[in-house]
Amino acid sequence: MLTIQNLTKQYKAGQPIFSDVSFTFEKGRGVSIIGPNGSGKTTFLRILSVNSFPTAGSVHFNDIDIHKHPHQYLSNVGLVHDEETLPRHLTTVELIEWVLRSRNLWDSNSISSVNAILDKLNLDQRDEPIGTYSTGMKKKVQIAAAFIVRPSLFIMDEPLRGLDTSTRSTVLDMILEVKKNGALFLMASHSMKSVDDIFDEIIEFPL
Repeated sequence: MLTIQNLTKQYKAGQPIFSDVSFTFEKGRGVSIIGPNGSGKTTFLRILSVNSFPTAGSVHFNDIDIHKHPHQYLSNVGLVHDEETLPRHLTTVELIEWVLRSRNLWDSNSISSVNAILDKLNLDQRDEPIGTYSTGMKKKVQIAAAFIVRPSLFIMDEPLRGLDTSTRSTVLDMILEVKKNGALFLMASHSMKSVDDIFDEIIEFPL
């Protein structure tokens, strides 16, 4: 489903972040990406989310070269970035509506679907500007936007950071559900503590 072939990333002369890396990830799998800060986890996920280009090698999603056809690829992906860079002037409902419309998924049931997932994540300030949100609230917005488009591939960088215990449990349940429905899930974290039961494979950085 996701094939990484001979991937290398190097920002400047000297030691590359990683070199000649190859993986194949199948649908319905959970992949844990662990390691300390600066070990290359975020760089790896930025390449998989087409926020960065490899120095060498390629990444294919099914038959799509993700860096040659990013729009076609990203229409299948739900993303949660480590940084909560969201439009400050929009409300959560406005942002998620934009996400759904951009993928031609907006319909007569969308408002109820948006409210349902925000209720599940216990995000009550959904009609206030995102710029007024805490770090944890912004993370909830990203998670809601990633799940509501029903992607076949999830790429998440520290999605549980800043969340309260109850919401962490809710998100883990959501992950298990999408895995059972055949989605591939890649998630970076500093450790696997308390979430190891959702993963089928571990990749430890530095590679």
